[in-house]
Amino acid sequence: MFCEGRRTEPDYLKALKREPAVRDLASVDIRIHEDTLGSAPLTLVKAAADARARYGQDQSEIDEVWCLFDVEWPKNHPNLKEAIALAKRSNVKVAVSNPCFELWLLLHFQDQNAWLDTNAAKRLLRRHDDGYDKGLNGASCMLLRAEAARRARSLEGRHRDNGTSFPNNNPSSGMHRFLEAVERPETNSK
Repeated sequence: MFCEGRRTEPDYLKALKREPAVRDLASVDIRIHEDTLGSAPLTLVKAAADARARYGQDQSEIDEVWCLFDVEWPKNHPNLKEAIALAKRSNVKVAVSNPCFELWLLLHFQDQNAWLDTNAAKRLLRRHDDGYDKGLNGASCMLLRAEAARRARSLEGRHRDNGTSFPNNNPSSGMHRFLEAVERPETNSK
């Protein structure tokens, strides 16, 4: 797991690892590569692609390598499309949140169909989690993750039906695909 965020995404992933649906599956091992935290998406994907290549050479038991990153509005991260293209070529899975990971967290609590920038997503999240600025309450999010996944799939379908493509697919989050891979590894394996 390679993620851009230094606090929120790792906190969420650590809470997910503690969930019985994930913890009790011997085949799931979420490792956060701390050395890439805070990196731009293309840097993350390059590190993930390198790791993927090393794992393949070592005949490792690692089936999937993932990158979590944001688009960031109003000023998008540079080289987003290049990062996604490299991920695809390198067999690295991505879960992109647009505009930011806070949108994914917001989807745990409410529908969000209107375009928003990063600051607006954070403001809306604070309405549901007033302690968010001090840290993520991962346990409360875990209880609502199935609803967040449903909402994210709905947004994805809406963008597909409207012909809206990346990076203009705001709001959206690919985190539901990551959850599906982690919580149902037997149906997602090679």
